[in-house]
Amino acid sequence: MKGLIRFNKLLLFVCGLLLVMSTPCLAETDIPKAKLPLLTTSAGQSPDVTTVNIVLEEAGIKFDYCDVPTVEILGAGVGLAGKESGEGFHAEVYTDLEKFPEGTPYKTVIIAIGASLKGMGASGLTVENEVTRLKKLIDYCKAKKIFIIGVHVGGVSKRGAPGGDNERMIDAVAPFADYLIVTADGNKDGRFTNIAKEKGIPLTQVEYALDIVSIFKKVFQ
Repeated sequence: MKGLIRFNKLLLFVCGLLLVMSTPCLAETDIPKAKLPLLTTSAGQSPDVTTVNIVLEEAGIKFDYCDVPTVEILGAGVGLAGKESGEGFHAEVYTDLEKFPEGTPYKTVIIAIGASLKGMGASGLTVENEVTRLKKLIDYCKAKKIFIIGVHVGGVSKRGAPGGDNERMIDAVAPFADYLIVTADGNKDGRFTNIAKEKGIPLTQVEYALDIVSIFKKVFQ
């Protein structure tokens, strides 16, 4: 009994400490649930989306990936309308086609937030083009009730100065997400915490990107 009391006190202390640090202490039941099929994409064309895809693979979750999907491609559903990777465009289909045949509407979109001028340049995009593209995708998701998960795993290196490219990607996605997942290193100033509180968006903060494996398993269980 004494051991249980000590454990409960320790748990309360840890949760209290996390709250002081503006890190949500979410119970498992507080983590939103999302449905498959799933599309992953990038806000800003940084390599962070590759990290997100690797995390999904580790979690055993199937998905489709497109770096710069248009509303038409998103609307085409599983299989990305048969689009193939080419110059300035990349598409990969990993969805279980027996469960979700080609054309099945996506239920969830994960957007990895992080800007790379090199990545946008390779896709023929400017920051303005990317922001416009993201707005169209998000508007479509809202209209079709597609669940949006914004993920920021780039840390301090993918933040930058106020008004910078990375911050504009955050502005374009985070306030409109249905769920936010961030690493602590990228939320030291509490920016994502503030957005989540203001907009009423569930937020999970983790220490490392691989910690998201268990989060995704709960989200898509």
